[in-house]
Amino acid sequence: MTHKKHIFTRISDFHTISGLPKPEHPLVSLVDYCRVDYQTDESELSWVQHFYSIGLKRCMPHGKFRYGQQQYDFDEGLLSFIAPGQAMTLEIDKNPGVKPTGWLLLIHPDFIWNTPLAKKIKQYEFFGYAVHEALFLSEKEERIITDILLNIQREYHSNIDRFSQNIIISQIELLLNYSERFYQRQFLTRKKSNHQIVERLESMLNNYFSNPQSTDHSLPTAQSIAASLNISPNYLGSLLKTLTGQTTQGHIHNKIIEIAKEKLSTTQLTVSEIAYLLGFEHPQSFSKLFKDKTKLSPLAFRQSFN
Repeated sequence: MTHKKHIFTRISDFHTISGLPKPEHPLVSLVDYCRVDYQTDESELSWVQHFYSIGLKRCMPHGKFRYGQQQYDFDEGLLSFIAPGQAMTLEIDKNPGVKPTGWLLLIHPDFIWNTPLAKKIKQYEFFGYAVHEALFLSEKEERIITDILLNIQREYHSNIDRFSQNIIISQIELLLNYSERFYQRQFLTRKKSNHQIVERLESMLNNYFSNPQSTDHSLPTAQSIAASLNISPNYLGSLLKTLTGQTTQGHIHNKIIEIAKEKLSTTQLTVSEIAYLLGFEHPQSFSKLFKDKTKLSPLAFRQSFN
């Protein structure tokens, strides 16, 4: 069965499908999640929204959340981020055993337009994370986030004046900065599950370069690696940056140089043969990367062993 794809251009569109009254402010709204009653008979609700949303959900009916086979200990609060243009699909349970609770902050881009946050908000990588890469909060962290959300609501409930927008925007920035801090904590405290991702990445790269016949003979990319690991490229990049200080591309390049050094020092393969073996379309691209990383050309590196 094909489900209708809804387009939510305005925050009021989301209020309507959610069975809520019109928003008090057209460009920013804090929704009490326990009041949401999706106005649809479909088993799934699919939509694309043209605004940001930050959701803090609790008491989810499915109990503890799992990522792969890893059960999370911070399961009291689940914070997720959705950017304009992202597609979402939600399963609708008309008779849930436990009704979800929490908050949903909706921010239309027009509200932050022509402010420093309009540019800065695009730099928060967690807006590119998938739903299963959401932020799990401790009770203390959840209280901090809830207080900020309620501050935003109190401000737009008050009489709007020339200070209102700046005050709300400063609260949104505070919320995003705390979220960034808490994500770093999540990367560091979930060492077992996150280090398993790094180990799987290393294993994939080793297998990729040791079995070129089994690949499409092109260089792996951050996107292809993330897809194979079943996580988003942004999440993988953030995780690696926190745990190792390197980007995904940096890891790929380091593995290329490691394999290239081995081939140059232990085989009679030409530089071009090694380049093609590693997945480069043009040997010059391989030589440039090698020199950028080692300060030596491939031939100069090989000659240093003679």
